Amino acid sequence: MSDSIDIALTVNKAMRRVTVPAGETLLETLRERLALTGAKRGCNQGVCGACTVSVDGRPVRGCLSLTANCDGADIVTIEGMATDGTLGRIQAALEQTGAVQCGFCTSGMVIAAEALLRTNPNPDVAAVQAGISGNLCRCSGYRTIVDAVLLAAAGGRG
Repeated sequence: MSDSIDIALTVNKAMRRVTVPAGETLLETLRERLALTGAKRGCNQGVCGACTVSVDGRPVRGCLSLTANCDGADIVTIEGMATDGTLGRIQAALEQTGAVQCGFCTSGMVIAAEALLRTNPNPDVAAVQAGISGNLCRCSGYRTIVDAVLLAAAGGRG
């Protein structure tokens, strides 16, 4: 009986096959096997949101998700948010509003905000606050992040 599992994932629109230990987390697989380091290891307990990635369109904590449970899943990381070198709408709005400071939380914030705008394309402040509430930022005080998500929802018009 083997402790390793063969997994097929679609990561940022590319089919990837990996062999992973049964207990390996999605965060470990992305960072260590696939060299996608945008999702960060923060608390490693699912609290901070720094490791948030999209799995089948839903934001999930990479540090709590087993890769073995993601077989066949469509995964999007922060590396997959830009298209042909052009920042995604949330990324561009974060830059425009000056919402990025240390950047540690940014990848998780972008994934969470994108999920929010897919389900609520015209959120108010309270909806944005709720949508990113699982992602901790130690630098910004959140105001500029909320402003950026609202700007992205408005199509980038300031």
